[in-house]
This record gives sequence, C-alpha cells and structure tokens, in this order.
Amino acid sequence: MHPCLTCGACCTQYRVAFHWMESDEVTEGGVPAALTQRLDAHRLCMRGTYGPPVRCVALDADIGVYSRCTIHPNRPSVCREVDASWEFGAASSQCDRARIAHGLPPLTPADWTWREAASNDDGEPDDSGNSPSSPPVTPIAA
Repeated sequence: MHPCLTCGACCTQYRVAFHWMESDEVTEGGVPAALTQRLDAHRLCMRGTYGPPVRCVALDADIGVYSRCTIHPNRPSVCREVDASWEFGAASSQCDRARIAHGLPPLTPADWTWREAASNDDGEPDDSGNSPSSPPVTPIAA
C-alpha cells in the first residue's frame, strides 16, 4: 500500500499557498474555493494552513494510521509537487520533517518494495487501486 495512505503528516506541517487562478471559481475542476482563504493579492491558501496549529481542512486522517485528501483530484499544484521520500528514488526533506514531527520514521527505499509485487500482468492497477497518486498537472500559474 502507498505509504501516504497511512501518513498525512505533510498536511499538518506546511502552509498550502497557491495562485488564485487554481480556484474552482476561475478554473473548472480547480481547488474548491470554499476550502480556501485569501493569503495576499495573488495567493490563496487552504483553510487550516494559514497559521498554527496547521491542519489542512481537506485532510481526513489519523496521522500515522490512515490518511486521505478529500479533494485529491482537485488539490493545489503545491500539494502535487511534494513527493514522498524515495517514491521517485530520492529523499524528500519536506516528507521526512513532517513525519519526524509526528514521531514517524522517515521513509526508506524499502517502503516502496510493494510496487515490485504489484507490477504484474494481471490487468489490475499497480497497487489494486490503493495509490493516492493522480497524473502530474502543470501548475496553472506561478
């Protein structure tokens, strides 16, 4: 199973700020505007991430047990850019710091061995539908 599905730590550690054009008020399928607040003239942030205690309003989780983003297909570009450590062959300091803040160990390459067993020719998705990933999306605005 994808390690992010039992984590969620990153959604409780960082401000999630992004350009206002990513909002569904401007871009179809964008970030739900009702879950955001204005940060400045050009940026919004996810409610719950503006200041401490940080916990994104879209997070449904018991950190370290289960985790899901309630707006995953419509999450901001900055969320899409945070990689889990070793998911793509390198450590992620953001992921490591967030996990450590919750008493979770940093991920290692061994946390991704489930992919080897899942990469078969049975016609099923690589992890039987348990992956939180969606195709990378180019940010709408910088």
